[in-house]
Amino acid sequence: MDLLQLRYFRVVARREHMTKAAEELSIAQPSLSKTIRRLEKEVGVPLFDRQERSLQLNQFGKAFLEHVEAIFYELEEGQRKVRDMAGLEQGEVSLIATSLPWIPDLLQHFKALHPSIRFRLSQCPLTQISQQLETGAYDFGFLSTPLVKPGIQWRTLLTEEIFLVVPSTHRLAGQKHIALREVAHEAVVIEKVGSGLRDLIDTFCQQAGITLSIPYEIDEPATLYGFVKAGLGVGFTPALMKKQANEQTLACIHLTNPTCERTLGIAWQEKHYLSQPALAFRQFVMKYFTNLEQAVSPSSLSLASE
Repeated sequence: MDLLQLRYFRVVARREHMTKAAEELSIAQPSLSKTIRRLEKEVGVPLFDRQERSLQLNQFGKAFLEHVEAIFYELEEGQRKVRDMAGLEQGEVSLIATSLPWIPDLLQHFKALHPSIRFRLSQCPLTQISQQLETGAYDFGFLSTPLVKPGIQWRTLLTEEIFLVVPSTHRLAGQKHIALREVAHEAVVIEKVGSGLRDLIDTFCQQAGITLSIPYEIDEPATLYGFVKAGLGVGFTPALMKKQANEQTLACIHLTNPTCERTLGIAWQEKHYLSQPALAFRQFVMKYFTNLEQAVSPSSLSLASE
């Protein structure tokens, strides 16, 4: 049994499809199948239930995967520590987030100070971020909902208002404030379920006793403004993105009953080794969001005191 077999096993276990796993690993499918069967022979039991072209981890496979993940976690932690010995400017910081539009500006400012530090960035639904942090796959996660879980550290970065965004020609464009229930009569462009912002909006609508009419669900928040500007519906935008909405000549309206706000924060696993670059990045993030007070109206964004 060797690390290559275990690495192949991890990918097959995640994809549960031999052909797709082979494509990801850039190897021939028969070679991958042979490797997995050899691993099963060495372990002494089948690790997958095979159904036509698909595979599914059985009880033995699930138990074995836990130990395999632990092995790779320790190896990756060791790599981080060794790389860290090379100094601050030689490392990599890994990030995961539910939404990405504001992250390029954050990274641009950080890399102006530390140009040699590399980043690995992924986007995934809110429900998956906790799991990714727990396994040590990423250094930090950015979430729009506080993550309260044993072993996970959370720091609030800011609390920001969520606006209704409408075309400049819309009947509501001249309003400063409206009750959320008035949106029930509008077509809405919104992110898919599972994003932090969408989940918050759904909660606020439940509180207001309304159901939204949603003809368009989108994957990327940055595309929302194009839909709204085209008159296809109204949308919701957080204060951090208000500037982009204004640049598109869209009107941002305060929402009441209830007041719509979200809390943005950063999370990490407390036992996960944080390299010098990661620690420097975390410190920079705290200062970065504190400085946003000058760029965003205090009435729409409240900075954390941590």
